[in-house]
Amino acid sequence: MAYGHYSARVTRVDRVTPHMARVTLGGLEDFPGAGLDHRVKVFFPLPGEERPIYPTGDDWWERWQVEPVRAVFRTYTIRRHRPEAGEVDIDFVLHGDTGPGSRWAENAGPGDQVGLWGPRAEYAPPAHADWVLLAGDETALPAIGAILESLPPTTTARVLVEVASEAERQPFDLPGGVRLTWVRRDAGESLVTAVKETVFPAGRPYAWVAGESGTVKQIRRHLVNERGVDRRDIYFSGYWRRGVAQEV
Repeated sequence: MAYGHYSARVTRVDRVTPHMARVTLGGLEDFPGAGLDHRVKVFFPLPGEERPIYPTGDDWWERWQVEPVRAVFRTYTIRRHRPEAGEVDIDFVLHGDTGPGSRWAENAGPGDQVGLWGPRAEYAPPAHADWVLLAGDETALPAIGAILESLPPTTTARVLVEVASEAERQPFDLPGGVRLTWVRRDAGESLVTAVKETVFPAGRPYAWVAGESGTVKQIRRHLVNERGVDRRDIYFSGYWRRGVAQEV
């Protein structure tokens, strides 16, 4: 699927949990769906701008890199896509004034404008997979949520999500074969340990793992070296790196 640039306006902002805001963007009648974990780059307006100003076209990246004042963007997963309404929902983890996405979402309101570039998707269980493993932190929760809501009713899955506290849990209607485990940092729990302690179903898994880069690498290493999972059956992505500010 070819990527594209899209202009969008905020139509609604809801607080899903104390530290998660769901921003609904409209004006996207031509936006294509790419998959269950489709990601986009969100361009935010700079101070003094009503809308973000950034290069478009196939060579936008090269042109953006040499601009004297570069537009700011970050990558996010679309939580829901409603093509009939020309809307998408994007969930933002709120962590104060430490990043442009969180800062923008904290103050976003109807009429605010952003730009989108994408989408792309990675979740693609092979036909030979007997069951699915989903693991990630709150930055991966929008993708995990979208995947969970679209699983066939006969799916067998183990899902582990690390969040800050009990208040950050979100409700899901799950098929009978899906088990969801919430891993709480405030209780001293960790995603890596939770995955290691999980009893896997029989058969060949497909693993989708995303979140903090170091954590993701540890889980992938465990799956390959200790669980015998084929590397080709693992999708992994480090969305962020502890102690390092995301540049793009």
